[in-house]
Parts: sequence; C-alpha cells; structure tokens
Amino acid sequence: MADPNRTDEAALVARIARQDQSALSELYDRYVRVLAAVAFKILGSIEEAEEVVLDVFCQVWRTAASYDARRSRVDAWLFMLTRSRSLDRLRALQRSARARNASLQEAHVQWPIREADTAEQLDLIERRSRVNAALERLPDEQRRVLELAYYQGLTHTQIAAQTGKPLGTVKTRIRLGLNKLRDALGNGG
Repeated sequence: MADPNRTDEAALVARIARQDQSALSELYDRYVRVLAAVAFKILGSIEEAEEVVLDVFCQVWRTAASYDARRSRVDAWLFMLTRSRSLDRLRALQRSARARNASLQEAHVQWPIREADTAEQLDLIERRSRVNAALERLPDEQRRVLELAYYQGLTHTQIAAQTGKPLGTVKTRIRLGLNKLRDALGNGG
C-alpha cells in the first residue's frame, strides 16, 4: 500500500516542476526546520544553515522536473541535497578561513572579531538544544549512523565498513532516524 504522505509530496514536486509557487511554499513549510537543523549541525552557523536551505529550495525549483519518485522519497532527496550543499559550504568556508589566515599571517593584520548579539546567541542555543534533544531520543544505532553520515561526511558504504553492518541495514537506520528527526523537529521537538 502506498504511503499517502509520500504520494502527496511527490505530487507537490510535480506541481513545482510546473512552476507552482504554492507547492514550493508548502514543501518549504514542511521541511525548512528540519533541513535547517541538519545544515546547522554540519556548519555550526545559523546564517550559513539558512543559506544552504535557501540554496536547496532554489535547486528544487530548478530541478523538480528531474525528480524521480521511483528512485527516492522526497524527504530523502531533500536531506541528500541539504547534506551535499552543507558539506560543500563547509569545505568552502574551511578553504576561505585557511586563505584568510595565511593572508593575515603574511600581513600581520588582526581582524576584529564580531561578538554575536544576545538574541542570535539565544536562538543558536535553542536550535542546538532542540537538535541535540531530538538526536538523543533516537535509538543508539540510528543516531550513530546519522552522525557518521552527516557530521563526518561518510557514505553509506563507508559507514557499513566502519560499523560492520550490512549496507541495507545502514540505509534503513539512516532513513528511520531521519524520519524520527523530521517528526521530532517538525512538531516543535
């Protein structure tokens, strides 16, 4: 029996492919919080996480016509896009920081460090707390594979090799863990 939520989300993507902005808005509203939480966990920055989520939904708008519901669920597709964009952004930030540090050392210049304002710090603490609480509620085996995939950037095959678990088991644990995180964070977790 087909999952009605999966069918509904695939229909949303089909509408997005026909340039239906309300469908994009609905998909965005469903996933923005959990995708931002995933991006934030990887990047450690609210601003960068928000940029990644915007990039993901811009990509969804541009590429919705190429989405194939037989290949993956909409949520899996969105998480993959978010993870990929977040890791790309993290690598770019690391390269930029190395280049900036090298330039600063060469020029013997010190950049002033901007203190985050109190509201931003509180928002950051709250988001981090929500994501960590949601992760802590996951079974250990699901949390472990998610951490390896999303925070260490390992592929499913690499996780299977590292944990000694079959590839199918790793994929199932990731899918179940992501679904539980989405539910927890989507409901005010």
